[in-house]
Amino acid sequence: MAIVVAALLVWPAGTLPGPVHLPGGRGAPVPAQERGPVVKGERPIKGGDLLHLTRAASVQFVRPIVVRVIRHLADRPTYDGWVWIEAYELDARGEAVAKREFFAQREGLRWLDAPSVPAARRPARGARDARVPGARERGSRVPR
Repeated sequence: MAIVVAALLVWPAGTLPGPVHLPGGRGAPVPAQERGPVVKGERPIKGGDLLHLTRAASVQFVRPIVVRVIRHLADRPTYDGWVWIEAYELDARGEAVAKREFFAQREGLRWLDAPSVPAARRPARGARDARVPGARERGSRVPR
């Protein structure tokens, strides 16, 4: 910590020549307004993208998951090379099972091709058999 403070005191006015690295190998967070647009050649993260997340993206993905992106949370401060993403976790059938926000390394994100035909929506469990006792059928008359 003393080295970083000393560098700040000795360095001329203006910005430092790159990220400041703290003990433990972590860089300083970069506020959203200081992060530039996507670097040329990097694929932007958009709503609807399918991503396969493994340990390459973050240690939290010991068990790889597939997500459908809701949005890239670009307004949150983060470390260089890391991103915040809001997404739906998908099961083996491609249906959303949980809404999540996660912090991952951009280099570890793997895009998947979206299915060409969207999965047909199934009625909710029990929706076909759920009838309210005493409910009227279409065209029936109310007893007096």
